[in-house]
Amino acid sequence: ICCHFIRECACTGIDNIAEAITLLELNNWDLVAAINGVIPQENGILQSEASQSSMFGPPSQSEAADAAAGGAVSPPSSSSLSSSPPSSSTSAFCPVNASSRHIVERQPRMLNFRVEYRQRTVELVLEEGSTVGEIKQILETELGIPVSKMQLKGWKCGDVSDSTVMRSLHLPKNNSLYVLTPDIAPTASTSKNSDLQESLNQNFLLVISHREAQRDYSLNFPGSRTIQEVKRNVSDLTNIPVRHQQWEGWPVSASDDSMTLAVSGISYPCHHLSVCRRSSPANSQEPTEECADVHMVSDSEGDDFEDASEFGVDDSEMFGMGSSTCRKTPMMPENSENEADALLHFTAEFSSRYGETHPMFFIGSLEAASQEAFHGKARDRKLLAIYLYNDDSVLGNVFCSQMMCADSIVAYLSQNFITWAWDVTKEANKARLLTMCTRHFGSVVTQTIRTYKTDQFPLLLIVMGKRTSNEVLNVIQGNTTVDELMMRLMGAMEIFTAQQQEDIKDEDEREARETVKREQDEAYRVSLEADRKKREAQEREEAEQVRLERMRKEQEEEKEAIRLSLEQALPPEPEDSGEQISKLRIRTPSGEFLERRFQVSCKLQVLFDFVASKGYPFEEFKLLTTFPRRNITQLDPGSNLMEAKLFPQETLFLESKE
Repeated sequence: ICCHFIRECACTGIDNIAEAITLLELNNWDLVAAINGVIPQENGILQSEASQSSMFGPPSQSEAADAAAGGAVSPPSSSSLSSSPPSSSTSAFCPVNASSRHIVERQPRMLNFRVEYRQRTVELVLEEGSTVGEIKQILETELGIPVSKMQLKGWKCGDVSDSTVMRSLHLPKNNSLYVLTPDIAPTASTSKNSDLQESLNQNFLLVISHREAQRDYSLNFPGSRTIQEVKRNVSDLTNIPVRHQQWEGWPVSASDDSMTLAVSGISYPCHHLSVCRRSSPANSQEPTEECADVHMVSDSEGDDFEDASEFGVDDSEMFGMGSSTCRKTPMMPENSENEADALLHFTAEFSSRYGETHPMFFIGSLEAASQEAFHGKARDRKLLAIYLYNDDSVLGNVFCSQMMCADSIVAYLSQNFITWAWDVTKEANKARLLTMCTRHFGSVVTQTIRTYKTDQFPLLLIVMGKRTSNEVLNVIQGNTTVDELMMRLMGAMEIFTAQQQEDIKDEDEREARETVKREQDEAYRVSLEADRKKREAQEREEAEQVRLERMRKEQEEEKEAIRLSLEQALPPEPEDSGEQISKLRIRTPSGEFLERRFQVSCKLQVLFDFVASKGYPFEEFKLLTTFPRRNITQLDPGSNLMEAKLFPQETLFLESKE
């Protein structure tokens, strides 16, 4: 087979037996496939094995016998091959034209590819003349992966380029490849249960807008929290009971309050909602139990006072009477230990008396309210409105219902003020307030509050924070109108805005100076760090040089000590006498010669010690004879010079060991 193959391919220049055998092995000793892989495409392709007889001439007797027996031709052994050049008759079998061989139209060789990518498998069939880039283009359509992010691996010949033709790779018919995409993150194949568990562990940010108070709350809830629990928390913030809350923004899928946020369908990580009090008819409020025995009228009497309820004012307010005769619950408990609890009680009672439309009172101490209003960034600062209520004042109900609950006042206070409230009805609470005012605003403000009589309450103190001390801009009494109240609030806001602009300018300049200083400090620190590293590197280098120099000296001293010991241990040089003496002449690498006489019975070790005593240790140099070239250092050091054939004289030379 090999001889036929070489004879057939002689026209292409293949006359090497080893190359022919290699090509046959690549094609599993298939003669037709090997020839088709070598002959150029324009020469055609062999039609079948039956045409081999016409290609190579009449078969030999042994070939005919093998063909008749149906046996496969075994590959020849290397002993039966000849590397002689082809004879002149070989060139007669080189295809010259279409009539000189059995040539049919060339059929392309098809290759099967099985390509795996993560959990997917793609099977392809392509011609042998296709390129690697064409495979990638097909995979781009099948897998949806850009060619630029695709790495096709599994080639037996290593990595190939997109322009590589597969014919040049000599691939088998069936091939297995795989795709790598290091720039594309793998998609997690998790189950629904694991997705749900992940959602339950996530935190959802709910931005809840309280439309009546015109205030937004940003609340974080875990996905395991239920909608009912969210509504209860919002009830604590807005004082709107859950049953009276009216929401907007919940998705349609959140139909049950027992659902968790993870399955409610809200947006992650942030979802916007709005809440307000559900509107109800004005006459649907039932009289409180405490007032049930105060006012009992007939049906006709109720009709006479029907219009009063339309204005949100009860009958006692119409006559300028306080509500203490009707409501026994105080606005604020006496001697409350916690100011926050006292203000929560005040807010709840205010809402029950005058409705939910009222300023958002700050829940906390007066000091905390001052911190919130005055001590933030200049752009975020606000005025502090201190609302002082007295249940014994005849103006209390009118001021609360008509002024403090007016939509315009509520909106303006919520936008520009931090509103803090306190009830001074009880003497203990009033004394506590005066103590707080003295501590935060000074004795002048405390004395001013003392001068106001009960009938002048409620009071609204407008306080502005300044660099050195807080300043009370205005004190608004209870006997005012909505328009006058709004004008005085706006006047205080103008003064505050002018001061705020100056504070913002000063703060920006200060921050700019601090930024420059920080940059300078950072540059200085970086410079110091660079100098320190440079100095440390120089010190390390110097220390290393010192260490190397010390090691070098120690080594030299050690070598010198060894050399001296060897020199002292050498036997004395023999004199010219009747004994057999060998004269050795040794050439050093520098060109100098060492000469010495040795007794022929002397061991080679003595010769080695002599050379080492001259500065050429046995471990670093070897002794060689001139001709024939012999390495004396490889001989047994215990043998003598006679046995080493270094008698009666010899010239040696030293050579450094590699």
